[in-house]
Amino acid sequence: MRSVFLGFVAATAGACAAPSAKPEPPIQTAAPAEEPSTQPARAKGSPAPELSVVPAPAEAAATVKLQLVTDQTKEATALVAAPEPKGRLFVLEKRGVIRVLKGSKFNPQPFLDLQSVVKLDDRDNGERGLLGLAFHPQFAKNGRFYINYTSRPDGTTRVEERRVGRNKDKADPKAVKLLLEVEQPYSNHNAGDLAFGPDGKLYVGLGDGGAANDPKGHGQNSKTLLGSMLRLDVEAASPQPEVVAIGLRNPWRISFDAKTGDLFIADVGQNLFEYVHLLTAKQLANVAAPYNLGWNVMEGFHCFQDKPCDPSQYQAPMIEYPHKEGCSITGGYVYRGKQLPLLQGQYFYADYCTGLVRSLGLEAGRLKTSWDWKPSLDPESRLARLASFGQDQDGELYLVTHEGPIFKFVPANN
Repeated sequence: MRSVFLGFVAATAGACAAPSAKPEPPIQTAAPAEEPSTQPARAKGSPAPELSVVPAPAEAAATVKLQLVTDQTKEATALVAAPEPKGRLFVLEKRGVIRVLKGSKFNPQPFLDLQSVVKLDDRDNGERGLLGLAFHPQFAKNGRFYINYTSRPDGTTRVEERRVGRNKDKADPKAVKLLLEVEQPYSNHNAGDLAFGPDGKLYVGLGDGGAANDPKGHGQNSKTLLGSMLRLDVEAASPQPEVVAIGLRNPWRISFDAKTGDLFIADVGQNLFEYVHLLTAKQLANVAAPYNLGWNVMEGFHCFQDKPCDPSQYQAPMIEYPHKEGCSITGGYVYRGKQLPLLQGQYFYADYCTGLVRSLGLEAGRLKTSWDWKPSLDPESRLARLASFGQDQDGELYLVTHEGPIFKFVPANN
């Protein structure tokens, strides 16, 4: 689901995926934003002091491993748990199918099949497709859920409300309510993730519309919905999108920390850097004007294409990493499960190209640690095309690949 061709993926993975005997180079970091002002651009200044990426501490690394759940997927884009008694997980596949996973087995019939309406790219590794799924917080009572996909004939983004049918393992194909429709000028940078915030509103991440370098300037155009983080009040009779932030390039996976309510946004960079943004719960509760995250004036902490700019006019990301380490970030979750106590509070992310798996540790909203899990979780560098993370009803963590396998983070003694 990225601007990455397979030949580049294979070459990059072969060159970069093996763990290095040397310490990882520093990544650039910035502190989370303070209480918001009333201005659209939040002044954050230059990058904060560097924080080195180090191997996950031996004590923590020894407690966790990746366990294969299934390898029977076809270009999976997400794994989502409904707010209901545990037992079911919902797996999205780019072609337009949502499948119900129970344990390690899929139901014979899909939960929803949208292949007739989903627009795909002709080329392999294209970015169009079924991209996002979120369940209403009261799904167990009202049966409502939400999807994000690129639609036929032209790849327009559609966000729809759907409902389950009488059979709870099947969606009602006729229950469709269109919430949002956004034309996409190019085939890439559709983003597509959906997530409900603690405010009960549905958050929608949209990319800048595609091509390279944001040629239409959507990232800094407050009059377009492209390149933005939106939220919708799904209880309204006619939900209208509220722009929470602008300056995004291709936010590939967003998630809320179940404990703090902070929103993590992994944004795919252009040619040099990948980065993670953070919008705190306080910021989201006080959106006087959209926060400006910088693209396409900034790429991470840097003035894009070395053009003169003032970084203080934009909210800096938490961290960035260079393209010598990866080329397309995949955002994850803050771990809040119970099986792996030494992972508590760690925000996990990965890279689609090189298969790196890392985490960020925060204390009182401040970034304290950056851990590399590749040497312990994938010592033989077998992970490939890491497309997404997932969580189950217990907050346990999953890793989703485009190659077919889905893994679960489990105690090492399992």
